Amino acid sequence: MEDRFSTAFKAMWKKLDTWFDTLILNLPNIILAIVVFTIALILSRYIKKLALKLMSRSRLQESMKRVLAKIISVAVILLAMFLILGILNLGKALNTILAGAGVAGLAVGLALQGALANTYSGLVLSYIKQIKFGDWIETNGYEGEVIDLDLRAITVKQVDNNLVYIPNKLVIENPIKNYSTTSQSRVILECGVGYNSDLEQVRELVKETIIENFDAVTKENEIIFLYREFGDSSINFETRFWINSTSAIEVAKAKTEAMIKIKKAFDQNSINIPFPIRTLDVSKETLKDLATYQKRDDSN
Repeated sequence: MEDRFSTAFKAMWKKLDTWFDTLILNLPNIILAIVVFTIALILSRYIKKLALKLMSRSRLQESMKRVLAKIISVAVILLAMFLILGILNLGKALNTILAGAGVAGLAVGLALQGALANTYSGLVLSYIKQIKFGDWIETNGYEGEVIDLDLRAITVKQVDNNLVYIPNKLVIENPIKNYSTTSQSRVILECGVGYNSDLEQVRELVKETIIENFDAVTKENEIIFLYREFGDSSINFETRFWINSTSAIEVAKAKTEAMIKIKKAFDQNSINIPFPIRTLDVSKETLKDLATYQKRDDSN
């Protein structure tokens, strides 16, 4: 038993001695690897700041600039790690890592097709002019202000202050309505007047009311006024005019203000805005029967 223990102890000591010799022989390479890694960390931070500075002149969104700068920083560190493996004479390990990375990359690519599609779409959205921070957009059934854009989704703040996260892929594949592409928005208001109204007077009154209450409108020819149809109980018209805003909530406020002012102007000029009326045609026989039933109910 003692011989076995002694033999095992000698073998272990010999192994430790071999490791120690290997450590001493490779000590310069280890020190060099540590130095390279330290330089890589410092260099990655410097390159990240430099990338942010260079991208500040581009049309990329701010969040996307930070993401790309971080990707560049990580790439510098990965290159340093491959260099360190070469310094430490771990070439075989490097080949194994690269081979494994290829297989793993294929598997991950198949598993994350949706995520990769959103990432690519996010990069595309960062370059196009149609969407930027602060824009009021409508897409995929949602409407609101763009407050963030990253590699996964675009964040939209709705009128009720709720946040909607729309995957970038859906934004790219579907139509986008941007209310902020110009400095003005158009307000469209529909209404109706009675058949006994003076239609020319109604038109002039509506135009005068809009000019007096909205600064963006200075001339009558800037207002579009159209009679649309002879309705069941009214002659319906539509008027369109511009306001100095691109926000959908401001358009809604302007429409509300226009309705108040136009209704007030109509009341002052005795112009009626009719509501639907239903007329019932009842025969004399039916009236007699109703009167008979009424008398019976009264007698009971």
